[in-house]
Amino acid sequence: MSISTRLSSHPLTRRLAVLSASAALVALVSGCASVSAPATVADTIAKTPALSTLNGLIATAGLTDALKAAGPFTVYAPSNEAFKAVPAKTMEDLAKHPEKLKDVLTYHVVAGKANAASIKNSKVKSLQGAELELSKAGDFVTVESAAVTTADIEASNGVVHVIDTVLIPPAKK
Repeated sequence: MSISTRLSSHPLTRRLAVLSASAALVALVSGCASVSAPATVADTIAKTPALSTLNGLIATAGLTDALKAAGPFTVYAPSNEAFKAVPAKTMEDLAKHPEKLKDVLTYHVVAGKANAASIKNSKVKSLQGAELELSKAGDFVTVESAAVTTADIEASNGVVHVIDTVLIPPAKK
C-alpha cells in the first residue's frame, strides 16, 4: 500500500477533509447571508454621493419613509451640481416653506417604474400633481428642461435617474 493511499484512508485525513468541506460550506452560506437586500429608492439616493443634497432635502421634507414604501417609483433626482445652480433666494424660500419644498421634491417623482429604455415622448403625472414632459432621442432622455445624466439606478421599489437641473413645478391655480 502506498503512502498516499494510507494517508487518504487514515481517519484523521478524512476528518480534516470533512472539516475543510464544512468550513467552505459555512463560508459560502455566510457570504450569501451578508449580501444585502436591494435598496429602496430612498436608500439608493442616500448612498449615492452625487445626490447628498437631495437626500438631505428629502429628510427635511419628511419624505424618506414615503420613498421607502412599496412603490414602484421613478425618481428624477437632481444632482448636487443641479442644486448649486438654484438661486440662493429660491433655496432660502424652500427652507422657510416646507410645503413648497415638498412640492418641488414630489414634482421629481412619478408613480411606476420607467427605465430609460421604456421612456417615450409623453407627459406623465408627478406625485406633486403636475405633469412632466418626457422626451427621448436615441439614448438621450430629458425631463422638462433637465437632461438625464445617469440613468437606471435600480432600486427594490423603483428606479432613480440623475438629472442636471432642479425642476420647479408650475404654480398651482
